[in-house]
Order: sequence, then C-alpha cells, then structure tokens
Amino acid sequence: MDGTRELEGRVALITGAAKNIGRALAEELARAGASVVINTRAANRGADEAAEALRGRGHRALVHVADVTDGAAVRRMVQTVVNEFGRLDILVNNAVAHGSTAFEALDFETWERTIAVTLHGAFHCTQAAIPHIVKAGGGSIVNMGGAFGHKASTGRSATSAAKAGLAGMTRALAHELAPRNINVNYVAPGPVNTVREIPARIDPQSIPMGRFAEIDEVTAMVRLLCSPKGRYVTGQTIHVNGGFYMNA
Repeated sequence: MDGTRELEGRVALITGAAKNIGRALAEELARAGASVVINTRAANRGADEAAEALRGRGHRALVHVADVTDGAAVRRMVQTVVNEFGRLDILVNNAVAHGSTAFEALDFETWERTIAVTLHGAFHCTQAAIPHIVKAGGGSIVNMGGAFGHKASTGRSATSAAKAGLAGMTRALAHELAPRNINVNYVAPGPVNTVREIPARIDPQSIPMGRFAEIDEVTAMVRLLCSPKGRYVTGQTIHVNGGFYMNA
C-alpha cells in the first residue's frame, strides 16, 4: 500500500508510541494519510522528535502525555484528540510493561504493573474511544500482543497473562462492536529487530523463516487492518512472526 493514502481524513491514537514499534506504527499510519496522536506515559524527547519529524513531512501529528492505567487521564487524552482533530477513527493499544523474572521471584507489584499497563490500559483506552469511533461512523481497534501470550517462555508469566487476556478481550469486543462498524483485532509479533529493554534470548534459527521481523513487516499488518480493505477482518489473532508460534 506504499504511495496510497487510504486513511486520509482519519485520526489514529497509538499508545506507548515514543519508540520502537509504537513510533513505527505512528509513522506507518501517517504515511497512509491519518492524523496521528503519539501517546507516552511521561514527557519524552523521542515522542516529541517523532511528531516533529512527521509534521516536517507534512503530516498532522501531536504528542499527548498520559498514563494509560489512569482512567481519568485517558478520558482527557481522548477528548483532547477529538478537540484537536474533530474525530477519532483508529485506536492502537500498544502500551506494554515488559519484564523477565522467574515466577517464584516475581513480586506482586511487578505482576500488577504488567497487567495494569497492558490489559487495564487497553480497557481504559478502548472504553474512552468507542463512543467517538462510533460517532465517526466506525473504525478500527488493534491490540498489540506478542508471541508470549501464546507460547511458553521462562520468566514471562506476567507478560503472558496480560497478553493472553488482551487476546480474549479482543474476541469479545469484536463480537460486541461489529454491529457498530468497528473491527477489533490482535496483532502478535514475534522477535522484531528493535532496540530492546530486555535482550532477546531467541535463536533466529528457531524461527522457521530463520530471522527476526523487520519493524515494517509488523506495521504493514496493522495498517491493512485499519484500511478499508481490511475492515472485514475482525476478532482475529494474527501472528506476524515468521512461523515462530508454530513451534510452540
């Protein structure tokens, strides 16, 4: 879809979008013609630079600082989006709290924070966004998951629980929101070539395609699901991981 602007006139909110996949998602949807809102939990130079770069290329973009675990802050953020751009069509729940700790050593605060950011954050953002997406005539919600919501890995119990919960929420919402012209999907990347807070401990040869994903291979799927040609797809978990999940 390069060179097309199939999302012209649409407005997209991407949470956790200061860097890596989130930032790339903002860039991908902007190239498709959408106005984009880059959410970050705290003031972040990376988020500001991303928005500035998009505006420099003629796109409409802004940064909004809000902790997605704070329902009131999320409602203010969504209202700011609508006040600024007049509508909201697309929500990408990308915010996540990463961790890698053996279960017996995992403290409850870390468990709770992981669930709060990944799952509760998606709850707050989706609930705040739905009325505005409906008012816009329908749109798309994409929940960003991961292979470890479906594939076992030592030290990832909190992340797995949060991502699996997000997959279940996706299916329920897809069923509930389809009559309101909103498609809801879950995109599960495997290992991606990004700057990592937690070093990857995965041998690329364990992936059937023999390599990690490039970031644009993930963002292209999200763009398709938000585009007119992808709107009939709903309630799906789509694994963008070179067959990594097949080896579960």
